[in-house]
Amino acid sequence: MLEKPPIKEEEYFAKVEFERRRKIEIDKHKNTEKQEKDRLKKLHYMCCPKCGRKLIEIPYKGLLIDKCSGCHGIWLDPGELDKIVNDNKKTILHKFAEIFKV
Repeated sequence: MLEKPPIKEEEYFAKVEFERRRKIEIDKHKNTEKQEKDRLKKLHYMCCPKCGRKLIEIPYKGLLIDKCSGCHGIWLDPGELDKIVNDNKKTILHKFAEIFKV
């Protein structure tokens, strides 16, 4: 005749099984998250945040500035505004950049 395992033993195996399943779910979630991030990057890369049209890189003072082919908006990557402002300290761009300094 089979004996029922003690309660502590059942709890232990239940915890082990829970942790095993939890790790599987975490791995699945991480993989799904990475796939979604890659999909969105592929879908939205070099697209205008305002109108969605493609951005075209144009050279400006040694930098590549992104300009929208639809609304003609100008988009700067991190640090590009500082580089432009440092070239012309007395321009209106310098005053504009000071507004956004933290």
